[in-house]
Amino acid sequence: MSDEDVSAAAPPPLPPVSVVRRGRWSAGLIWLVPVVAALIGIGMVIHNWASEGPVIEISFITAEGLEAGKTQVKYKEVVIGLVDSIRLAGDNTHVVVRVNLSKDAAGFATADARYWVVRPRFGTSGVSGIGTLLSGAYIGADNGESHEAKKKFVGLERPPAVIHGSPGKRFTLLANDIGSLDIGSPVYYRRIQVGRLVSYELDKDGRQMHVDIFVDAPYDRFVTVSSRFWNASGVDLNLDAGGLKLNTQSLATVVAGGLAFATPPGPRDTAPAADNAQFTLFDDMQGAFAPPDGEPEYLQMRFEQSLRGLSVGAQVDFRGIVVGKVASVRLDYDVDKQAFPLIVGVVIYPQRFGRAGEKIAQLVPRGSDDDNARLAHLIEPMVARGLRAQARTGNLLTGQLYIALDFLPNATKIAFDPAARPVELPTTPGSFDRLQEQMTGIVEKIDKLPLEAIGRHLDSTIAQLDKALRQVNEATLPQFNATLAGAQGTLGSAQKAISTDAPLQQNLAQTLAEMQRAARSLRALTDYLGIHPESLLRGKPADPALRDAPEKDAKGNKP
Repeated sequence: MSDEDVSAAAPPPLPPVSVVRRGRWSAGLIWLVPVVAALIGIGMVIHNWASEGPVIEISFITAEGLEAGKTQVKYKEVVIGLVDSIRLAGDNTHVVVRVNLSKDAAGFATADARYWVVRPRFGTSGVSGIGTLLSGAYIGADNGESHEAKKKFVGLERPPAVIHGSPGKRFTLLANDIGSLDIGSPVYYRRIQVGRLVSYELDKDGRQMHVDIFVDAPYDRFVTVSSRFWNASGVDLNLDAGGLKLNTQSLATVVAGGLAFATPPGPRDTAPAADNAQFTLFDDMQGAFAPPDGEPEYLQMRFEQSLRGLSVGAQVDFRGIVVGKVASVRLDYDVDKQAFPLIVGVVIYPQRFGRAGEKIAQLVPRGSDDDNARLAHLIEPMVARGLRAQARTGNLLTGQLYIALDFLPNATKIAFDPAARPVELPTTPGSFDRLQEQMTGIVEKIDKLPLEAIGRHLDSTIAQLDKALRQVNEATLPQFNATLAGAQGTLGSAQKAISTDAPLQQNLAQTLAEMQRAARSLRALTDYLGIHPESLLRGKPADPALRDAPEKDAKGNKP
């Protein structure tokens, strides 16, 4: 192909292009968009950072019901945070829940804030968290009054009984034990629930319990400085001369336990108790209303007989008044007698003796400050007058025993050692023990009787008696029956002889008539002689009427 052919096939040339040159500032607009986006992102980050609240960590025993990104943190049913993550602690003993709180909930990241998991709970104190069956578990929160910031918390295993800011007062009760009480147990006043048990803890020395309760307003004003608290758990059953009495606060206290308080009757200080005031928790209402016991005195007693049925806590009685209780019962060994006596320790409350105790205490010399020495001086003259301790039966059905203090006029003289520590009070066997001794003596006497010989003689006597009875049945009884038959015939004949129609009865009637006529004649003769006694010598004169009248012949005709 030639050059001409190539040039003929080539396209025509393009028109010239005009180039317009712009300024350098137009090239910077390209970077404006990413810069603006970056500024918007930074602003959003700053906004999110400014709107976010503190991040805290809560430790729980288990993560049951908790989910990262879903479980909420609520206060009074208002969401104040969200669970961000859940991880296992390094020692594998608990879980750590990371929570993002909202900015307006910054007050919940303080030292006295509390957190717990709200889930369905079923217990003796009631049912709670039923709403979470559908919505799922969440973390409950309660803020305090502290302003000290805190990031790590230990979650509660159960919801708190009282939320901060609730109207009312807290009180502390001192008790030996809490029995069936638990957190949430109700507090009653006149059988109305007015509060609840908040917490309890043991003293450092382990001797006493501190029980914290909360009484809601306005009922907290009924707690006065003279109020008495007692454990109202279970059923109080009392059997006395007035009959059987059953007392309980409510059905809930029978199952879950409860407390009650009241002010004893009479003139008392009715000023309202201060917040966090301390009271003594008594075992029952009777003990709460009893007069104060004061400082106790310790006594020791030695018993030689068995004390089966005597337990720690049994009553110590003085003439019907409970003045103390049994503190200990332990076994001892007497080397000289080779016996095993029982040592009983009792606690006596002098204030329970009332005015009698005050008068007796004034007679004791005050030369020594030792309480045991004063107690020994107090008891020594009483022991000389016959004061003894006895273990008596308090209940025949259960066999329970109690210690009775009484003066025995015929008590054996016993040497009292006032220097003994602790003070030891002499004892004497109880009435039931004496009855047992008498019964034992009777049994021993019965064992000494020749029962076998008596039995043999009794057998021979019974044999002879059987022989005699057989002879009576065979010989004597037939003859006796014949004799009775003859006597019956004789009696029948006699009955016939004395009947009305019998000749003997008629002759007897005639004889009685003749005797009656003779008696009348004798009476007429006696009357006549009383009028004419001379007739005994002269005879009876003739009748003038008969003397002057003409005589009649044999036929009765006059001549």
